[in-house]
Amino acid sequence: MTVSVIGLTALLECLVLCYAKPPHIVFIVADDLGWNDVGFRNPDIKSPNLDKLAHEGVILDQYYVQPVCTPSRNAFMTGYYPFHTGLQDGVIFPNQPYGLPLNLTLLPQMLKPLGYSTHIIGKWHLGFCKWDYTPTWRGFDSFYGYYTGSEDYFSHTRAYKGIGLDFRDNTRVVLDKNGTYSSIVFAEQAKKIISSHNQTVPLYLYLPFQSVHAPLEVPQVYEDMYSFIKDKYRRIFSGMVTAMDDAIGNVTQALVDYGMMKDTLLVFTTDNGGPSYLGANNWPLRGAKTTLWEGGTRGTAFVHGSMVQKSGYVNTGLMHAVDWFPTLLTVASGRPPGHRTDSIDGVDQWAMISQGAASHREEFIYNIDRIKNNSAIRSGDYKLIMGNPGYYSGWYPPPKLDAVQVKETMYTADIRLFNLKEDPTEHNELSSKFPDIVKKLQAKLLNYKKGEKAPLNKPGDPRANPKYFGGAWTPGWC
Repeated sequence: MTVSVIGLTALLECLVLCYAKPPHIVFIVADDLGWNDVGFRNPDIKSPNLDKLAHEGVILDQYYVQPVCTPSRNAFMTGYYPFHTGLQDGVIFPNQPYGLPLNLTLLPQMLKPLGYSTHIIGKWHLGFCKWDYTPTWRGFDSFYGYYTGSEDYFSHTRAYKGIGLDFRDNTRVVLDKNGTYSSIVFAEQAKKIISSHNQTVPLYLYLPFQSVHAPLEVPQVYEDMYSFIKDKYRRIFSGMVTAMDDAIGNVTQALVDYGMMKDTLLVFTTDNGGPSYLGANNWPLRGAKTTLWEGGTRGTAFVHGSMVQKSGYVNTGLMHAVDWFPTLLTVASGRPPGHRTDSIDGVDQWAMISQGAASHREEFIYNIDRIKNNSAIRSGDYKLIMGNPGYYSGWYPPPKLDAVQVKETMYTADIRLFNLKEDPTEHNELSSKFPDIVKKLQAKLLNYKKGEKAPLNKPGDPRANPKYFGGAWTPGWC
């Protein structure tokens, strides 16, 4: 019998993939963390735990997310671009009666048949108007966190056309954490899950921190670490990064203490670029959160784990948030019977991440939004923006000694072309110089637009008001 080299290689890969012990997966999301908001890029930021993990692992340099929270979480959970699910336009506000479509199979639902224990600690923000939208109805064994997009870090209340507590332990309202900062609470819960986990069962811990999203709040000890920064927003925001870093250090120490770190793949990612108007910083990238500029979409991310064969370097392969879904399924040793992922937008990037192989992605869509009438695509080195990319279209250096006021800038050009390899900061607009490239990318965008689903956005519903649910944001009103 003759076996080709290619066939033998595939067989060996399958043996490793199918029979190796599935690793624990800890997927950490920082909320609104900018490109320049980590110590391994900016020495003014104190993030020793993140820096150590990043330098020991693989820093993803050409990694992209969506411009705002809900769409990126959609991408993490489904492997679909948000314009394919109806979540492409903005975020879900607390009183809006919709959520991540229920016909979609989420990552934890795919991991359960593979034997994983699945837990979420932190921010959901994918809808909660009825219980079916909430985490423990969508593949998670437990939920400890909050449903909405933001809230007070200490009281855990959210004010939005009504005010109420937004903190749950599964379905039970948590009443005993008033006054405790959220990153501390979430790290404590993660330590509880790790300490009690049956290590013969693979763990999937999804840890989307509240940090460093507004409101700008942090224990004073952390703000004091940045007394050299005179800009108040930047000073508090920087302290929030360090508080989150401490929490992540406590989680990873628990993994070490209970003998799980060596068997854990740890992923760290932001959900969008930083809001420069609220203390974050994306320097030297252009733009901010909510925009299609690089500052709104090129995300800070890294991967750490003993199963990563090539580590301690910066990977420049192209990757998008939708790629985590198929990549983590590969890491988890396959796909459960009866489920297919070949129709999703994500591609498996495990070879790129773990071995330094070439990326399986040559292009991606930043977003397609018929309400905002804008869209953008990257294909190879070129990026085309159609329509208004959003407010905050400038370049915002980090403030240190002086306070800096970031002004809104509306960008009105209809067509913009950039070569991101030569011009990653988007200074040199090239549409008039390369009209053929513009036409080519326009044609690609038009083809993608044929698959755009209508945005699911709905007007707010007064029945969501927490006053009807004992003072807590609660499902059951849609």
